This record gives sequence, C-alpha cells and structure tokens, in this order.
Amino acid sequence: MRCSKRTADDEVTARAAAGPTASALAAFSAAAVPAETRIHNRALVVLVACLVLLAAGCSVLDEQTPGTLVVRNAQINAVAGGATLELGLDCSLSGPMRDALDHGIPLTLQIDVRAGRWPTAETAQRRIELRYFPLSRRYQLHELDSGDVRSFAAPAYLVAALGALRLDLPNAFATLPATTPLQLSVALDPTALPGALRLPALFEPAWRLAAANYAWSAAAR
Repeated sequence: MRCSKRTADDEVTARAAAGPTASALAAFSAAAVPAETRIHNRALVVLVACLVLLAAGCSVLDEQTPGTLVVRNAQINAVAGGATLELGLDCSLSGPMRDALDHGIPLTLQIDVRAGRWPTAETAQRRIELRYFPLSRRYQLHELDSGDVRSFAAPAYLVAALGALRLDLPNAFATLPATTPLQLSVALDPTALPGALRLPALFEPAWRLAAANYAWSAAAR
C-alpha cells in the first residue's frame, strides 16, 4: 500500500482552492435570501431591541412615579371636652414607599389644620404613623398624638383605614363661628424617615406624597 504524504505546498493549494468555493457558497446563501426577508429580519431585531429598552425604561419610570394622596372629606365636630376632626384620605403609596414600609421603615403623615386667618388663626398639627412589623406580620396605624393604635393583616386594610380617621383637636376648635374659614393640608413628613432616606425623600419624585390643600368653612360642621 502506498501512503502519500501531504506537503505544506499541498495544504496551501487546498486552502486556495477551497477559499473561492467557500466565498462563493456564502455569496450564494446571501443571494438566496430575498432582500425583503433580510429587511424584515433586521426590522424585527430592531423592534425587539426597542421593546427591551422600553420595558427597562418603564421599570425605571415606575420606580420614580410619585404616590397619590387626596383629601376626600373633612369635618370638625364639637364633642364633650373638645373637638374632633373627621378626615377621609385616599392614599396610594409609590413603589419605594411600599418597599420601605414592608422592610419595617415607618412612614409618617403630618396633618396641619388651621381655623381663621393670621394673626388670630387657631392651628393644630396631628401625625399618623404607618408601620409594618415583620415578626408579627401586622401593619399598624398609630396616631402619635393620642397614642391610639389600630392593627391590620394586610397593607390594603392599612391604607383603607386612612379613609376614616377621627382625630382629637384643641378645645378652641369646638367654638368656632360659622363663618370661620378652615384649611387642612396632609403630606409625608420626610424628617421622620431614617437618615439614609431623608435626602432621597427631598429630591426624588417617588417620595413625593402630599395632598392639595383642602378648604371649607365651620358652617359645614
């Protein structure tokens, strides 16, 4: 049996012969695909890339979407020994706020009430703390001024409880003339947050939570 030994020159010759053939096959394959198909495939790739970028952008925007807070109703009633504020709030927390709450960080709402006009206006400030206790898995609404505490099994119940608040007010609010203008504002108190969150709460949209000022008159009591 004869065995031929392939020399280096033979290798070069073989590659040279194969080169044009491979190039020709590649050119033929490209030519075999219609131009419309190639354009369609490129457009599909661009569309998929755009959808990926859009999804990422929507996620970022969602993280920066502020929460909402609306005063639905407010009324001051005279009771034995003073006055009470009946207050209904519609509240929706932003993503970062919900995340902070679920990690045990309390969120404090500051409620400012004013009766009359400067310099004789009567004012009062009340604070509501929303908090989650991971060990007991309970959500808590704590009226910091009166000490009253309500506990809930789910965050939806906690937020819903803001729709039926009853807060004590100073005695001066019980004897207001009917023509007295009343004004109320509610907002998240950034100074009550832990130090690491105070700066983001001042500048990031996701930490903005404030209701438009609500005005009515004492005659509506």
